[in-house]
Amino acid sequence: MNAIAALSPYSSSAGKANSERHTLSVLVDNEPGVLARVVGLFSGRGYNIESLTVAEIAHVERWSRITIVTTGSPAAIEQIGHQLERIVPIHKVVDLTLEGRAIERELAMIKVRGKGENRVEALRLAEAFKAKVIDATLESFVFEITGSPKKIDDFVELMRPLGLVELSRTGVAAIVRGPDAS
Repeated sequence: MNAIAALSPYSSSAGKANSERHTLSVLVDNEPGVLARVVGLFSGRGYNIESLTVAEIAHVERWSRITIVTTGSPAAIEQIGHQLERIVPIHKVVDLTLEGRAIERELAMIKVRGKGENRVEALRLAEAFKAKVIDATLESFVFEITGSPKKIDDFVELMRPLGLVELSRTGVAAIVRGPDAS
């Protein structure tokens, strides 16, 4: 089976008893080894990271934000949060899912091969989803789409029968709504 044909890892919590999807925001010092320590905490305890994004957010302070999407029982997620707080170069850990007011977005590039009616249908669906054509040949398109992980999952599933060839996703970026920092 083609690797693209598998379901998205962003939806993998289905079927796991008492499993919840959580988005964690982790403010860390931007220094070598910090990301490895955070990832090691997850792998060492058998937890999966479904999405991981990292970027510097404060140049002068040399801080980065790590956004992690994971699934687990409420107790396991709470334990992960407490264990993350114990890693020395971590300044703050926020479970954005518990905050309840987080906005999540990601970017995906989707390559679709098709001719004739499939090509027309792919363009029609791209317009409906507000996806942009960023590359086109006589036989294929590359679409760029931003939005919630669910929106991207839905678009990808519609592209599969039309000739989906390749998919690249950035992972979730998230922030809490309102005037307060997360």
